[in-house]
Amino acid sequence: MALLGVPVATGSLAECADQVARWAREPARNGGPRYVCPTSVHGLVEGWRDPAFRAILAAAALIAPDGVPLVWLGRLKGQRHMTRVFGPDLMVEVCRRSTQQGNTLRHFFYGGAPGVAEELALRLTERFAGLAVVGCMAPPFRDLEEDEVVAITDTINRSGADIVWVGLGTPKQERWAAAMRSRLHAKVVVTVGAAFDYHTGRLRRAPPVMQRAGLEWAYRLAQEPGRLWRRYLTNNPLFVVLAAAELLGLAKFGEPRDA
Repeated sequence: MALLGVPVATGSLAECADQVARWAREPARNGGPRYVCPTSVHGLVEGWRDPAFRAILAAAALIAPDGVPLVWLGRLKGQRHMTRVFGPDLMVEVCRRSTQQGNTLRHFFYGGAPGVAEELALRLTERFAGLAVVGCMAPPFRDLEEDEVVAITDTINRSGADIVWVGLGTPKQERWAAAMRSRLHAKVVVTVGAAFDYHTGRLRRAPPVMQRAGLEWAYRLAQEPGRLWRRYLTNNPLFVVLAAAELLGLAKFGEPRDA
């Protein structure tokens, strides 16, 4: 269904994980890998501000509702059984499925501060016996030169990865996935934001009661106030206004298009 002009999936976490694993087991496509984007309020508001970014989201094979407010909006629009698909949880569920069906999926972790991707790989391989991690990379926190992009592409492609997990933050990671689509040989690229930091213990999950109340953003803000205060204090009220305008028929957002 469309939320602020972006096609957001209404399936459960298990259904989304099953779909990602199925795509990762299919032959590579001529058009490059599908990309999957668990997206929160931040992503939808960025799409409202920037039509080019909204087009990137609309071209994704799957946009999952990463934030509780998206679920609330979806339910108000008639999807009563819609549930949250949190990026870090999606990563866990896909990894859980990666050694099943006698066809082990190969994973590449791209993002995070130096050493974080390697620690993530260690923790996940300890958790899931037989998990195949074929590469890790922490890119510099700046725009890349073309020769660096070529080197990164070569490293990922030579690894034979089926799934590339990207933790660069929104909107950088989605733009990276769209730009790299024609270069990569992987089957699926999944953008997972802070999943690298959650699974390595650098960030803590909010208590369940805060998650259910849609207040995980406040818990996250308390952990990283200097970096996140502007995003949350600007985007959250704006999302409420935009969502209300959509529900009341006062605004019509760009129509989503198929990938």
